[in-house]
Amino acid sequence: MSDEILYYPTITLRGVTVLPSMIVHLDISRDKSVAAVERAMEGDDRVYLVTQKDPNDEIADISNVYENGTIARIKNIARLPHSLMRVMVEGLEKARLVCLETDGDCLVAGVETREEDIPLTAIEQTAMVRALKDLFSVYAQGNNRISKELAKQIMDLNDLRRLAEQIAINMPLAYTQRQMILNGENLPERYNVICTLLANETEVARIRAQIQQEVKQRIDKSQKEFFLREQLKVIQKELGEDIPLNEADLYRQKLDQLQCPDMIREKIRKEISRFKSLGSNSAEASVARTYIETLLDMPWEIETRDSTDLKEAARILDQDHYGLEKVKERILEFLAVRQLTQKGESPILCLAGPPGTGKTSIARSLARALGRKYVRISLGGVRDEAEIRGHRRTYIGAMPGRIANSIRNAGVINPLMLLDEVDKLSMSYNGDPSSALLEVLDSEQNSHFSDHYLDVPLDLSRVLFIATANDLHMVPRPLLDRMEVIEVSSYTENEKLRIAKEHLLPKQRERHGLKSGQLTITGRAMQDIITAYTREAGVRQLERKLGEICRKAARQILEDGKATIRVKAGNVEEYLGKKIYHEQKRNEKDETGIVRGLAWTSVGGVTLQVEVNTMPGKGDFVLTGQMGDVMKESAQAAITYVRSIADDYGIDRQFFQKHDIHIHIPEGAVPKDGPSAGITMATAILSAAAGIPVRADVAMTGEVTLRGRVLPIGGLKEKLLAAKNARMHTVIVPEQNRPDVEELSEEITGGLEIVYTNSMDTVLTQALTGGKRRDTKSE
Repeated sequence: MSDEILYYPTITLRGVTVLPSMIVHLDISRDKSVAAVERAMEGDDRVYLVTQKDPNDEIADISNVYENGTIARIKNIARLPHSLMRVMVEGLEKARLVCLETDGDCLVAGVETREEDIPLTAIEQTAMVRALKDLFSVYAQGNNRISKELAKQIMDLNDLRRLAEQIAINMPLAYTQRQMILNGENLPERYNVICTLLANETEVARIRAQIQQEVKQRIDKSQKEFFLREQLKVIQKELGEDIPLNEADLYRQKLDQLQCPDMIREKIRKEISRFKSLGSNSAEASVARTYIETLLDMPWEIETRDSTDLKEAARILDQDHYGLEKVKERILEFLAVRQLTQKGESPILCLAGPPGTGKTSIARSLARALGRKYVRISLGGVRDEAEIRGHRRTYIGAMPGRIANSIRNAGVINPLMLLDEVDKLSMSYNGDPSSALLEVLDSEQNSHFSDHYLDVPLDLSRVLFIATANDLHMVPRPLLDRMEVIEVSSYTENEKLRIAKEHLLPKQRERHGLKSGQLTITGRAMQDIITAYTREAGVRQLERKLGEICRKAARQILEDGKATIRVKAGNVEEYLGKKIYHEQKRNEKDETGIVRGLAWTSVGGVTLQVEVNTMPGKGDFVLTGQMGDVMKESAQAAITYVRSIADDYGIDRQFFQKHDIHIHIPEGAVPKDGPSAGITMATAILSAAAGIPVRADVAMTGEVTLRGRVLPIGGLKEKLLAAKNARMHTVIVPEQNRPDVEELSEEITGGLEIVYTNSMDTVLTQALTGGKRRDTKSE
C-alpha cells in the first residue's frame, strides 16, 4: 500500500462498475459528474470511478459508495442534447477510496493505490490458468453472448492476471458481481470470485436448458393453451372478474338473441354442437367457426321501415337529380302501392343509358328517399359464378357470395342493392355469373335464394334491386326479361346547364374549399364549357372541367390575392385552354352527293355526313370510313334500291356499269356501325348519280329495304338533339318512331320540322332540291 494519497475528480456511478482494462461508454447528466469530467480534461484526463451502493440515491457521499473503485482515463467525449454527455473511459488500475469531498462544483476523491505481489508459484499459476480456461470453455458453449472469435482470443491467453481480467470484462455480469471482483484484495481472491461466478452461470444455463427441453417434450400446443387458460381463470377468479364463456357457449348466447326462422335456428344449433365436439385447433374447427359466425351475423329478420311520405321522397329525388322523370315516377309509384297494400313487391329496375347520366348516383338518392340502407355491387369483370352464389364449404377459403355478403354488411334484410354494370358480366370455365343472377332477379324465386356457402334459404324478395347498364344488347336476354328497363337518355344542353349550376358547381366549390362568392361562372361561359370542352351524353366530363376551373381559381386566390373570380365567355380559355370541340353546323349551301345523317354513340347523338362521289370506271363499289358489317349491308341495299328507280330520275341505265361509286363517312379512324344510315346513303347515292343537290338543312335517320321501305330505329332523342345543335331545319324519321317523338319534350323538338315517312319517296321529295321526275320519257 502506498502511503501517498492521490486526488482525482470523481464520478459516482449508478448501476455500473468499471474494472481495470475495461472500456465502456458512460452517459453523464448530473452537474457534479459533468464538472468532474471537464476538470479531468483540463488536467491529465484521469478520473476516479466509484459505484453507489444504492443506484436510486441522488446524493453521493463516502457512506453510500463502495470502498474500491477504478482510476480511469477519459478517451472521448460527446455532448448530446438536453445537457447530456457521453464519455468513453478506459479503466487503468484499482484504487481504495480514502475520502470524498466537494471541491467547487465537482466531487474530488482521495485514493490509495498499491502494487500487488502474486503469492503463487509458476506451477500454481499454470494450474489456475488451466482450471479457469476449462470453466470458461464450458460457460462459453452455453452462452450466446460470447462469440466464437472472442472465446478463442481469451483461450489463447496464458497470463493468469490478464486471463482473469478479460473473463471478468467480457462476462455479462451485474454491477454487484463486478464489484465483488473489484473488492478482491489480491489475484487469488479475484480468481476465486471469477471461478465461482463462472460455475454458477454455467449451472444456471444447464438447468435452464434442461427445463426447456422437458417442457418442450411434455407440453404440446393444445396442452399449453389449456394450461394458460386455466391459469387465466385462476387469476381472474383471484381478481374477482367474471370468467368468460368458451366459444360454443358464446355462440349459444348469440343464437338466443338472434331473430331468425326456426329452420335456420335449428341449423345453427346443430353446427354449434358439432363445433364443440371438435378440437379447438383443428382445421375443421376453424371452418366451422367461420361458418357459425357468418350465420349469426346475417340479418335474417332485421329490416328498416320504408318512408311513406311521397312528398318528402319526391323532394329528395328532385333535390339530388335534375331530370330523370321516368325513374322518379316509377319509384313514387312503388311507394304509393306499398303504402296502400302495406307490402307490395319490390321492383327490379334496370337503368340503361350512356355513361355519366346519373344511373349509379340515383340509386343512392333512392335509398335516402326510401330510408333504406344502400349497398353497391360492381359486376364489371365478374366471371365466376361463385362470386354470386358463394363457394361451397368443402373448399379452403370458402366465403359467401357477393349478394349474401352485402346483406350481412348492410345489417338489414331489405337494403337497396345496386347491381352496377350488369352488362359487363363475362363467362369463363368457372361458370356463367349472369345465369346465377337469374334466381337473384326473379321475384318468383328469390324468396328462397340458395347461397352455396350459407346452405340455407336466403329471402331476397324484400331487397330493392337497381341494376345499371350502358348497352342492353350486352345483357343476356333471359336476364333482361326479369328486369323492368328504364331508359336514362342523354341530357339536353339546357339540362346540363341546370345540372351544372344547381349541382356540379356547388359540389366542386365545396370540394376545393371555395365559397360561393369567391368563384362565379356566367351562364354564357357555362354554355361554352358544355359545347366546346365536353362531348358526352352525361355530365361526368363537365364536372371534371368545373373542377379544373376551381383548382386554377384556388391558386389565383392564394397567389394573386384575388377576393373574387368571375369566369366569363371571354376568359374561359384562360382556365381550360383552347376549345376542344366545335359545333357541328349544317353546310352553308346545298351540295350534290352530301347528306347529313344522324347517329347514336355512347356519348350521345352526333350528325354523320355521308359523302358519295362517282367517277368513270367499271362499276366498282367502294366503302371507306371504318364501316361495320351492318352499315355495309345497308349500303348494298341502298345502291340496289337506287338502281331500281334510276329511270325515274333520268339516270342512264349504263351509268352503274360505266362509273365507280365511292361512299365515304368522314372521321375514318372512328369505327361506325348500325342500321340507321340506310336512307342517308340511298339519298346520297341518288343525288350523286342524278346530279341533284341535297338540301343542307335536312337531316335524316332510318333503315331502308330493297323496295324502299323505311324501318324504325333507336336512340331518337339523342339524334334529334344532335340535329338541333347542328341548326338543322328538317329531320326525316320513320313513321313507326312517331310515338317516340311524341314522348319528347318541347325543349328537344322545338324549332325542328319533323317529317315522318314509311317510304323513300317522301325522303327524296323532302331532301332533293329538284324533286322527283316521274316521267322521264316525256322529257
